[in-house]
Amino acid sequence: MAYTTINKSTDYFNTKIYTGTGSSNAITGIGFAPDWLWLKSRNTATSNQLVDNVRGATKMLASNVTDAEFTDANRVASLDSDGMTLGTNSNTNGSGTPYISWLWKANGQGSANTDGSINTTYTSANTTSGFSIIKYNGNGSAGATIGHGLGVAPKCVIIKRTDTTSNWIFGTGATGFTKFLYLNTTDTEQTNSGTFNDTAPSSSLITLGSWNDVNNSSGTYICYAFAEKTGFNKFGLYEGNGNAAGPFVYTGFKPAFIMLRGKGIARNWTNWDNARDIFNPHWNYIYPNLSQAGTNIAHGSSGSFAIDFLSNGFKLRNTDDKFNGSGQGYIYMAFAAAPLVGSNNIPATAR
Repeated sequence: MAYTTINKSTDYFNTKIYTGTGSSNAITGIGFAPDWLWLKSRNTATSNQLVDNVRGATKMLASNVTDAEFTDANRVASLDSDGMTLGTNSNTNGSGTPYISWLWKANGQGSANTDGSINTTYTSANTTSGFSIIKYNGNGSAGATIGHGLGVAPKCVIIKRTDTTSNWIFGTGATGFTKFLYLNTTDTEQTNSGTFNDTAPSSSLITLGSWNDVNNSSGTYICYAFAEKTGFNKFGLYEGNGNAAGPFVYTGFKPAFIMLRGKGIARNWTNWDNARDIFNPHWNYIYPNLSQAGTNIAHGSSGSFAIDFLSNGFKLRNTDDKFNGSGQGYIYMAFAAAPLVGSNNIPATAR
């Protein structure tokens, strides 16, 4: 059984559905001061909006494009003690438009970290939840390192250059750091030492290659690093079976959020959560690499694709090769709604 030191997952990760107002809009009820916010309109074609406390709430990135960071206080005005305040831009707060947002807690703006060969501008590390946000300037040298501050090796690393156009680099220990995926495309898994220098992260450092996407000598970068915390998050790999009764994937908790995609086939990324679908099966998802509207299937309807969120993992309920192609490998990252067993040793309801 999976035991955890985090009995209340929503102290560190939460999902919030809201409806835009078209005017200044304070969203509360998150349960903590968020340090990373990812939001998307549910029914219109808008970019996936990503902001964090290290760069500043008005500094925007979008996971579906290669665009450089830009400033717009009319999208997100501030990250607050219990949520966020939105401006009037339709990408984040169009009148009557439904939105989905996912929020993570790190450690505020953080401070400089000198553990690596590159001194980070800011490292905001939460050792309890295993999440760190790192801002750094590249030096162009293969084998350069940055300090993440987590005390244990990250299992997932996402990097974006912010000063100019670049791809989003996604690395995971599930397949090894000799490989990577682009978060903003459907390209299959790549192998190149230019990203992580063929080196897995250590308990203190992330190693970089010399690619422009991760370490140009004149580049500025943001990095989101996740260490695995039993009962709270999981970063893994499963193999599809191509059957309607798809594989069960053990996580050790009931998921609140799952992001997944096939690594060897050119398919879209998908984000799933327990807020848009509160009962099984879950049919509604957002594409992180596309601006198009997410699915909007009412519960009880006949959805094309489905996942069950169970007390100790998730189960695929479809044959589509975006999620469950026979013999295909799929990477995933998942965050908990509730652990299977908490530190008080009280089991969750069996699946």
